[in-house]
Amino acid sequence: MTARPRRNEKRRFRRAAGVNVLGNAAKIAVEGAAGLAFGSVALLADAAHSVADLVASGVVFVWGGARYDDADAEHPHGHQRIEPLTALFVGAVVALLGLNLLWSSIEGIRFGTDVRFSRLLLAALAFALVDMYVLYWYTMRVNAELGSTALSALAVDCLNDIYTTVAAVVGVLGVFFDLPILDPLAGAVVSLLVVYQGVEIGRENVTYLVGAAPPAGDRDRITESLREHSEVVGVHDLRVFYDGTDLEVEVHVEVDGEMTLRHAHEIETELVTRLRGLEDVGDVHVHLDPSGVGEWKDADDAGANGTGDGGGE
Repeated sequence: MTARPRRNEKRRFRRAAGVNVLGNAAKIAVEGAAGLAFGSVALLADAAHSVADLVASGVVFVWGGARYDDADAEHPHGHQRIEPLTALFVGAVVALLGLNLLWSSIEGIRFGTDVRFSRLLLAALAFALVDMYVLYWYTMRVNAELGSTALSALAVDCLNDIYTTVAAVVGVLGVFFDLPILDPLAGAVVSLLVVYQGVEIGRENVTYLVGAAPPAGDRDRITESLREHSEVVGVHDLRVFYDGTDLEVEVHVEVDGEMTLRHAHEIETELVTRLRGLEDVGDVHVHLDPSGVGEWKDADDAGANGTGDGGGE
């Protein structure tokens, strides 16, 4: 990717994250004011959930766009791991806040709440629903082309907010129908959903950060792309793993051992370029082996065992 498209993508990324910051701030202001005014645990829980969303979207806005920066002396492999790191932070904040809200809801169930019904509570919740739906739609639309895990986490959180706000509506309606226990119960449901989503976001992004192996389908499409080259005889020792959200590839490719070094270099360049053109593939390391000749590691093993035969792969 050239510098200009990368800058354009970073600009779109930061704009989407900034819109998330503003959308969450508006929801907090409206729901928080209504919840405090009328003592609704469900609204305060939903607003507090959005405080975590606000912090998370702020972190994504400030640091998440670093994935679009070029490699430098301090980060020779690029900045790909910064994005899942910010998404992991989003998940951790969401899960911790959910646990805190769950505790508050349990206290409300045990000791009761002092909540008063008002149509303003429903109006605040209606605003929150529209706000989060528009934010979810916009973030998903932008991310359809960017494919950012950080924006994906923010979009999931927006969808999460829609569910939690619906639960808060149930709690407020419970107050209207003289069932105030529904308010802290709704808060408890909201909290459990928040904790679950935070754990899921964290689990996914830990996979990117620890260099885990991708699904088998990614290995298959990489192998197929290599074998489609007319001068490739065999493929072995393929390793594919996550470097941030990108896939890093290490592979040994067998070719005709009689070709010139220059021609072998040309083939290696073609294979690296071919793999880097695949979706989600970042760094590629191709080692060329002459076909029918054993690996150096096999020769080392044979020497250690006192034999001279090096098995080929």
